[in-house]
Amino acid sequence: MMYFRRIALLAATLGLAACGNSEKARLANPNTSYLPAPGSLATTQAPADGYDPISYWDGDGVQGAPSVVIYLNEQRAYFYKGDQLVGVSQVSAGREGYNTPPGSYKIMQKDRDHASNLYGDFVDAAGNVIQKDVAVDKDPKPPGALFKGAPMPFFMRITGGVGMHEGYLPGYPASHGCIRMPGKMAEIFFSNVEVGTPVTIMR
Repeated sequence: MMYFRRIALLAATLGLAACGNSEKARLANPNTSYLPAPGSLATTQAPADGYDPISYWDGDGVQGAPSVVIYLNEQRAYFYKGDQLVGVSQVSAGREGYNTPPGSYKIMQKDRDHASNLYGDFVDAAGNVIQKDVAVDKDPKPPGALFKGAPMPFFMRITGGVGMHEGYLPGYPASHGCIRMPGKMAEIFFSNVEVGTPVTIMR
């Protein structure tokens, strides 16, 4: 019995060492870009505490057809070139009642400076916010107000109403169905996909 415990302990130790070595190799790679935690400002430099263990990019110079796989239960997006995983991003998908639809899609549209035509703020003629976080199909517009759509930089549309884009990540599903990403990762994904790139969304 003691023999089997020692074998199990040795296997676990070797497994952890292998994981650590893989992580160390990724950290040592000067071409890997790391991001800070959700909700904080993204930079191209590694954050002061070392790294974000989830979001990274190793795809520069890698050949292969791009594809994206999003796991809703993990709130992560995986970027592949060919069969090689080259990047991972934290995401915030649709909250309850606005669930992001699982399925197989393709990028339909790319728009670097997209704004929502459904969600945003009511503003006055000078651009001052009168009412925040409105839905144009549900919230009555105050007299004289204008609708200003929520910004969705680096928008990659996958259905009529859903896309991947830069947005706030609170650490849980919080969107109206879109897949929010940290700014730097949204920009990287945007730069590496084309219209027609496959996107698979899984539970």
